[in-house]
Amino acid sequence: MNQANYDPITLEIIQNALQATSDEMFAALRKTAMSAIIYEVLDAGTGVTDAHGELASSGAGIPAFVGVIDKTVKAILREHPHESIRPGDVYATNDPWYGGVTHLNDMVIALPVFAGETLIAWTAVIAHWTDVGGMAPGSVSPAAREIWQEGLRLPAVKLFEHGVPIDSVLRIMKANSRMPDYLEGDLWASIAAVRVGERRLQELAAKYGTDTVLEAIRQYLDYGEQITLQALAALPHGRWSIAEEQDDGRVFKATVEIGPDHFTIDLTDNPDQDEGPNNSSVDGSTIVGQMVLKNVTAPQGVCNGGSFRPLRVLTREGSIFHATEGAAMGIYYEQEIRIYDVIMRCLAESMPERLPAGHFASICGTYLSGRHPDTGRDVLIVEPEIGGWGARHGADGINALYSAFHGDTFNCPAEICEARHGLLVDAIALNDEGGGHGAWRGGKGLKIDYRIRYEHGTVTCGYTRSKFPPWGLAGGGEGTPNYIEVLRRDGTRERYAYADAVPLVAGDVVRVVTGNGGGYGNPAERPRERVLADLRDGYISPREARDIYGLR
Repeated sequence: MNQANYDPITLEIIQNALQATSDEMFAALRKTAMSAIIYEVLDAGTGVTDAHGELASSGAGIPAFVGVIDKTVKAILREHPHESIRPGDVYATNDPWYGGVTHLNDMVIALPVFAGETLIAWTAVIAHWTDVGGMAPGSVSPAAREIWQEGLRLPAVKLFEHGVPIDSVLRIMKANSRMPDYLEGDLWASIAAVRVGERRLQELAAKYGTDTVLEAIRQYLDYGEQITLQALAALPHGRWSIAEEQDDGRVFKATVEIGPDHFTIDLTDNPDQDEGPNNSSVDGSTIVGQMVLKNVTAPQGVCNGGSFRPLRVLTREGSIFHATEGAAMGIYYEQEIRIYDVIMRCLAESMPERLPAGHFASICGTYLSGRHPDTGRDVLIVEPEIGGWGARHGADGINALYSAFHGDTFNCPAEICEARHGLLVDAIALNDEGGGHGAWRGGKGLKIDYRIRYEHGTVTCGYTRSKFPPWGLAGGGEGTPNYIEVLRRDGTRERYAYADAVPLVAGDVVRVVTGNGGGYGNPAERPRERVLADLRDGYISPREARDIYGLR
């Protein structure tokens, strides 16, 4: 059928239905998941690809997760001959070199969607599973030196054959987890979600015809490219470079080149891969580039595989942003958010009226484990933390929001932490440390006190921006660092940014402190009435009002 014969209104209805399908999959996952990291924090993502693995629609959840889905489907298609893929099959991967992209906790479940005998699409879900084995509770340890220490690898394996579970694979997965009931619950929630997506896509094909659905997807991808190209044409064009020292002494470098039809990010001149778990896969670095591209072009516009056709991300194999197979990957997220922040800083300093100052820019992953004092069950809280965002021209930074990597996700409520995980949450308050001063002030991070009730427990964490705080812009001041403190019941204190299974006992307090964002503009230019309001609301101290803002 000729393209001109397709009704454009029908095609748009189908395209909107693709987006609704991804969102419905996310709702199904959230309502049925076992782990609070999924149903409360929403540490997950959903999407639909075309038959070849190009992202057709992106659902709710973490942007860096949604970016995994197309890469997963393409890996499955590489590993499994087309003739072996049948209706009712379900695939699983968590391996960074087989479409898993991130680390082993992030499990992707993908399902091929057929209309009759024709493979028309894939539905997929990615979610953080609490424990998949390895050397440490939660499967993440700063001490890991190879991926085999981090848990069970599933290299794009078939989980269901023609609608029937492959029992041996399911048993292996459960046997390798410290929390098999949570693993099984999250698995079936993921399967329910991809099946919801399958049903909706088959309904579309039955209603409008397979050819029409395939044409709608094809045109939707082309439309995504058109939106990006229109935005690129309106951006400043040129080439910019940056080098930034990190907390551990390494220097991360990036060069960005923007033209009317291309957006290139060069990460080749970066350190060799880490001996520990601080690495990113090449696909993960590509997702960083995709997020930057959307941020500076059309953040509110359509997001699909076509959106990223003008993007090119260059890496060097064997570097921290293109680790070779076997490298530990548990804390991949800190490296990716670090280079994301470096690239955004490079562009913000070149386009200060378009982009904000630096935010706390860390996942601040916090892992608390022990035995629930009321139920006797082994429990593990996996908690990314929220912090302060940078100010921008014309507006103060946002208080207590997840990092730019997290998208529209939430912190775990105190009630869930206490009931499900056996902790006491003594306090949650805005970070009262100074910093982030400017004509527009940086947003505030948080201070959270978790009081331990376990007879014996541990805390593991991996925070960056603990030495070099968020950067100010256009004369604004730096923000404040991220860190945790362990307040011992005997009155002593210990401070950490990276910690591996630090022992805890009942009565100890783990204090999480997330940074305040950077400021924008000269603090002397902040209007007097705003300074007075900041002083009244406790955002600044009398000394800061006097010495930094000149209030007399």
